[in-house]
Amino acid sequence: MNKPQHIIDRALKSAGFESLNELQRETIDAHTKHNNLLILSQTGSGKTLAFLLPTLCQLNPESYSIQALILAPSRELAIQIEHVFKSLKSNFKVLTCYGGHSMRTELNSLTEAPAVLIGTPGRICDHITRGQLDLNEVKQLVIDEYDKCLEFGFEDQMKFIQTELTGIKNTYLVSATELKEFPSYLAFNDPGIINHLDNFQAPDITYFKVSYTADSKFERLFDLLCTFNGELTIVFCNFREATETIVDYLNTMNYEAVAYHGGMEQEDRERALIKFRNGSFHTLVCTDLGSRGLDIPEIQHVVHFQYPQNQEAYIHRNGRTARMKANGSAYLMINKSEETPEYLDLPETEFKPPFGKATPVKSPWVTLYFSAGKKDKINKIDLVGFLGQKGSLQKHEIGLITVQDRSSFVAVPRKKVKTLLETVRDQKVKGQKLRIAIAR
Repeated sequence: MNKPQHIIDRALKSAGFESLNELQRETIDAHTKHNNLLILSQTGSGKTLAFLLPTLCQLNPESYSIQALILAPSRELAIQIEHVFKSLKSNFKVLTCYGGHSMRTELNSLTEAPAVLIGTPGRICDHITRGQLDLNEVKQLVIDEYDKCLEFGFEDQMKFIQTELTGIKNTYLVSATELKEFPSYLAFNDPGIINHLDNFQAPDITYFKVSYTADSKFERLFDLLCTFNGELTIVFCNFREATETIVDYLNTMNYEAVAYHGGMEQEDRERALIKFRNGSFHTLVCTDLGSRGLDIPEIQHVVHFQYPQNQEAYIHRNGRTARMKANGSAYLMINKSEETPEYLDLPETEFKPPFGKATPVKSPWVTLYFSAGKKDKINKIDLVGFLGQKGSLQKHEIGLITVQDRSSFVAVPRKKVKTLLETVRDQKVKGQKLRIAIAR
């Protein structure tokens, strides 16, 4: 068995995968034949693993410099890539840099150069202009969702970053749309092209329309959400203000939902996703920021509270459900007195939730906050042990655990949270006295 195959097999086993899919196999084969690769695939096709495995195979364990740079258009996608890389359990250090994250924390982590640096173009440019990054030894450049990077206006930043990459040997561009021309500033010559856009299997989504009148839209949304009985749902809006208004309304109706949009502080955005992923909240109300880059495969329902601004946005919104071979449902709220945009195919089936008879379903989980994380030498095993021994919780009563640099979050049973907090209030975690409370 050759070395690269051994690395791939070990990484797959660590991440819990039994085998590669077709896109991943083609990418791994193509990287041995081409210095540059164009990977065309839709969200949910396994593209992150497809470009991370060849990247991993080319890392040198004897190097103490940054060897690979991965650019992503959003903080959430950058963090997701980091999570996938860490799941491979290699011995290589990885660091993710993005706006809204502590610059001081990133600087401290850069004192020992990571083998793989992941970041948004803007934050990477910030580090370069401050003289805090040495990219001379970078051999691999990956730009994930390159089409989205252009849409978000990052072309100038990517050009600037390229001027710092003097030793590049491999460039991978990943895109969900075909490129009309290759970027000249990347020296992207004679690329191998892996195109799975036409091969992508359409998700198993059932489409419905939900009618409302001008003065009943919020009420109809509430009725609709209550029929889902606690199944994970994303409600899409076009504007930040709309997400906040909807969440406020739902809260007054005793329906728990959480907002997610680009105007929120990064810490608040991360906490919103943590509480949605671990099931403490059933419903995420967001702008199109949430249509790409979020790794939440269990979403059963997508609701278009406002019409998407174009067909591509409609496709990406719907792509949040029916992932990983599951099925899902999409609901388009329509006012029959208003004209539907031409780019939308109006669903034929109308869903009529019972009017005025809805009863909200509360999540059985609540998220606990711990005031320590990885930088304080706290890990998931420590928290499981603490909640089991000091909090008297059984293993099945400890939900999803998220450990960040200086904080941690654990889903625990709602019915036990009050007694649990009283029990552990004066207890120490790994010898440390921490603040433990319901996450705000």
